[in-house]
Amino acid sequence: MRELRNIIYNENHSDICTLDIYLPEEDGLHPVFVYFHGGGMEGGSKEDPSDLIHITSKGIAFVSVEYRKYPQAKFPEFIEDAAKAIAFVKEYGKTHKLFCEMYVGGSSAGAYLAMMVYFNRHYLNQYGMEPEEVKGWIFDAGQPTVHYNVLRERGLDSRLVRIDEAAPIYYVDHEVDATSQSKLLFITADNDMPNRLEQTRLLLKTMELFQYDMSKVEFQLMEGYNHCSYSILELVIDFIR
Repeated sequence: MRELRNIIYNENHSDICTLDIYLPEEDGLHPVFVYFHGGGMEGGSKEDPSDLIHITSKGIAFVSVEYRKYPQAKFPEFIEDAAKAIAFVKEYGKTHKLFCEMYVGGSSAGAYLAMMVYFNRHYLNQYGMEPEEVKGWIFDAGQPTVHYNVLRERGLDSRLVRIDEAAPIYYVDHEVDATSQSKLLFITADNDMPNRLEQTRLLLKTMELFQYDMSKVEFQLMEGYNHCSYSILELVIDFIR
């Protein structure tokens, strides 16, 4: 495995906005999985997903992204960081001839970021990208409604359920082109945070009603687990390969 550490993707916040790239030993173009860690947008680190680094043994490159968090960051700055990181990896891979196709995902808060970037195409459009340029998206235990820490930022009770411009599900409001739709993987535990499983099912049903191609959508229920208490390594490998 080859490592490229602490690459700056946002010069305006170079002390925080860095990413690590882990490449398979073999030369050539590889699929790449860009990953956003969890931690409620107030904790966690790009060093966290140490097990996912092992996808390099399957010929898949791995990118772990650091982004701005509470209390220094405010909504939607962490989402803007996520979109900028995705666009950066695309161009970096093209310049250095590293990647053949891109996959993006995250766990918990990281999945919320990935969902916001996927469902609200405004974020990638700023960089001349469409969400469909990413071949597949992996959303592990993400919150489809307004994230509880965004509610807290507004001075609201974090237990409230809100759907507005800060909710991924808010943007499932139009039919999509099923021919170009990326494939999607949703992962949730049966003993996840309160309402996380139910909200995920609501999101999936809403997508179905708006004519998403559900043959390109997978849902994996992690039975017997709590919130993000499992490894997604094999699920990621199977999804990409």
